[in-house]
Amino acid sequence: MDHVRLSESGTSVIILDQSLLPGEEKYLELKTLEEMVEAIKKLQVRGAPAIGIFAGYALAALSKQQCRPQPIRSCCGASGTSDEVFLQEIQFQGDALKGARPTAVNLAWAVDRVIKAVRVEMFRARQEDPLRLNANAGARRLAEAAVREAKAIHEEDIQMCRSIAQYGLEEVQKICAANDHEGPIGILTHCNAGPLATSEYGTALGPILLGAEQGVEFRVFADETRPLLQGARLTTYELQKAGVDVTLICDNMAASVMRTGAVQAVFVGCDRVAANGDTANKIGTFGVAILAKHFGIPFYVLGPSSSIDLECASGSDIPIEERDPEEIKSKYYEKPMAPEEVKCFNPAFDVTDAELISGIITEKGVCRYPYKESLAVQIGNE
Repeated sequence: MDHVRLSESGTSVIILDQSLLPGEEKYLELKTLEEMVEAIKKLQVRGAPAIGIFAGYALAALSKQQCRPQPIRSCCGASGTSDEVFLQEIQFQGDALKGARPTAVNLAWAVDRVIKAVRVEMFRARQEDPLRLNANAGARRLAEAAVREAKAIHEEDIQMCRSIAQYGLEEVQKICAANDHEGPIGILTHCNAGPLATSEYGTALGPILLGAEQGVEFRVFADETRPLLQGARLTTYELQKAGVDVTLICDNMAASVMRTGAVQAVFVGCDRVAANGDTANKIGTFGVAILAKHFGIPFYVLGPSSSIDLECASGSDIPIEERDPEEIKSKYYEKPMAPEEVKCFNPAFDVTDAELISGIITEKGVCRYPYKESLAVQIGNE
């Protein structure tokens, strides 16, 4: 699903507007920093890995714009030599992108990676040409470094999603074999962590999509995921397109479905994993994990190792984004469904305690509790 890409000119980013799905498939061309920040805030591009990919391409496009014969006006009032101005500008742009959504660590991770690549290239260029006689050529060189790093982030995510899908598929097949389960494998999902939120297979949906390609039968129960309905709008959209048996349920129906024995495992994505294994994901995930624990159903978090933040000690250290109350009261309704004056609490994410998680599946394998050791080993193997 080609939903985030650099334009042919390299000076803009093309995205599929996820806020309009499934009713309308509309692509947007984003050229300015303001448009790019708004696309993240308005969830036109969403999903932790996808936001990281997008941020990389956003910095690449903005960098290419600085190489025009008449560069765009500096946003940050930078001054100094041409390469110093370039670096200050991209750092300013990166900070603006990071501020758009604070919970997903992939966003900051991708921004920092691109800026580091530019900084390394600037150092290399200065070593080769201390006088920096050709300012335009220098800017083009730094911009190309940004483009290369952004493309590398995207390609790496594709490979990571394939590996996550394979590990997740093997894990759920082992569970079913150990329990002598026959017939379609029942999976419950919350929010959306498929190709739209990442690249190609996705994370939480990866094992399902890969398994379907190999002839494995699944029956997926997709939580609608209030208040923004990512499960209803996006997960069902992706799975239906892939020909997977999917049933949409309201969030408060998950317990009843689990009680029937129709669910063999729960798969969810993640926006940030703390060093102790506490995991931030879309609001409602914590409740699903508690239900899974009660019914003895394995609960798995799937995501790239870039979502692991070893500098964040526990879930209490993860910043939780709060969003517009109107998302609860009026969004997706023809008329407001609550009194205009009523107060609303609308956190975008919650934190699932590490003890509730059966395994954290990354591109490097399955981490087990206690996660402080297993996560550190995975990151240490990079």
